[in-house]
Amino acid sequence: MSKRKLKEDSFTSGECISKVQKILRERFCHLNPNGKLFGLEHQYKQLLELIKHTAVNGESNSVLIIGPRGSGKSLLVCHVLKKLLEIKEVKENILQVHLNGLLQTNGRIALKEITRQLNLENVVGDKVFGSFAENLAFLLEALKKGDRDHSCPVLFILDEFDLFVHHKNQTLLYNLFDISQSAQTPIAVIGLTCRLDILELMEKRVKSRFSHRQIYLMNSFDFKTYLNICKDQLSLPPEFPEKTFIKKWNKHIESLLEDIKVQDVLQNQFYYNKDLRCLFMLLMLASNNITVSHPYIRVSDFLEANKLCRMDTKSNIVHGLSVLELCLIIAMKHLNDTYEGEPFNFQMVYHEYQKFVQRKAHTVYNFEKPVVMKAFERLQHLELIKPVEGPSNSVQKEYLLMKLLLDNSQVMEALQVYPNCPTDVKQWATTSVH
Repeated sequence: MSKRKLKEDSFTSGECISKVQKILRERFCHLNPNGKLFGLEHQYKQLLELIKHTAVNGESNSVLIIGPRGSGKSLLVCHVLKKLLEIKEVKENILQVHLNGLLQTNGRIALKEITRQLNLENVVGDKVFGSFAENLAFLLEALKKGDRDHSCPVLFILDEFDLFVHHKNQTLLYNLFDISQSAQTPIAVIGLTCRLDILELMEKRVKSRFSHRQIYLMNSFDFKTYLNICKDQLSLPPEFPEKTFIKKWNKHIESLLEDIKVQDVLQNQFYYNKDLRCLFMLLMLASNNITVSHPYIRVSDFLEANKLCRMDTKSNIVHGLSVLELCLIIAMKHLNDTYEGEPFNFQMVYHEYQKFVQRKAHTVYNFEKPVVMKAFERLQHLELIKPVEGPSNSVQKEYLLMKLLLDNSQVMEALQVYPNCPTDVKQWATTSVH
């Protein structure tokens, strides 16, 4: 009987852990309109009122939401749309078009996507239009039920807005802003961007049609708020089925966040980058290690997650280099030390490498110059070195001036973990410049 009970407990525990992992991963990986908006209450009210005017009163508007990556621009829009769609008359009338500058790379592709999202492929059919503006005007005309008061309001959400500025003649932006200024179909254009100089990138005719409404998101919270965000994101909701487990879990999270080592990790993250997306990545990596045998997040999980988040990608590339390529990196390091960061060319690096080979002829294999040149070119391809100026026909590639994109600490750190690194190579890296 006791064995059977033990089996049931372990099964319940396994179910608990699966549910915990599901809840946390959904929080960290998806835009959750039911979650909390941290410090964006004022911006939320502004955007909600603006879109409500379009959805309910048929007023056209345009606005830019500006803020660094991870500041909550998409989440803000997600929350506002959820609130709006709870209003019956809005839900039945409003149409949404979501565009992304990374996907809709020119006006034609954008127009095709607008047609698809508005389900107007059958309306357009095989009709041929003279210009982009005519096609867009026809699409919007097709949405009208009669007069302006009975037209369907259309909400255009343009993510990576700054990339739409690079479209030919900014035709899409011009037409959308033009319609929002004129007495045609009521539309709201919402642009999301991390460029503070976005208005400077707009053409004069586009800028003149934009309403100049801007909502700024700047992650201006302090460390105490940052800790509260962590606590809120890691805590389990009251509706979680296992009530006893909730109390234990949430109490454990409180004590975990009071630990000095965890606070140090979070403080470093806070001063390095207030981006909540980076924080969620850290929390997700820390929570990935929970299992039935270790049902709670430990301090060591936080430290390991921090190490993964702070991993130097360039040092990681160095781990995969051949010994010859590694020798060239060390030669460049010595040249940087000798000439105080001045640029070098292949000939100088090859000369430095040859000096090392002659000193250690019994342990290091001497490669032919074309082979060394090939290794040098691969380092350039991996972007560990780069030319000081663009390629020139007048300069031979052996004499083209280059710059090393690794500092000494990165080189030394990579050498420490380089698999089976020859001792002579390690010693050469640590010797001071003569």
